Amino acid sequence: MSQVERSAIDSALAKIMDPELGRSITELRLVDRMTVSGGSVDLEFHLTAPFCPPMFALKIATDIKAGLMSVPGVIEAKVTLRGHYLADAVNKQVNRPAQPAH
Repeated sequence: MSQVERSAIDSALAKIMDPELGRSITELRLVDRMTVSGGSVDLEFHLTAPFCPPMFALKIATDIKAGLMSVPGVIEAKVTLRGHYLADAVNKQVNRPAQPAH
């Protein structure tokens, strides 16, 4: 298995926008930590405010997960929001296993 290209991940993250500010999460420096191991990516991030509206917090987390999963070679992504008053709920929602199609 080939290693995931870090530049491809950075490019995908640069396209994810904060819906309130209209700026990318990379420009806003919201990514705190990221580890890449084979096809797995583990990313921690924060928001611009601990009381960011929950719908925006979930949207950003979901967009990050989708962006990571769109990178060639990524087979698994874990996204963790830190420092938000509903971080546990957002993390549980964004990282739940995909439901099989019926």
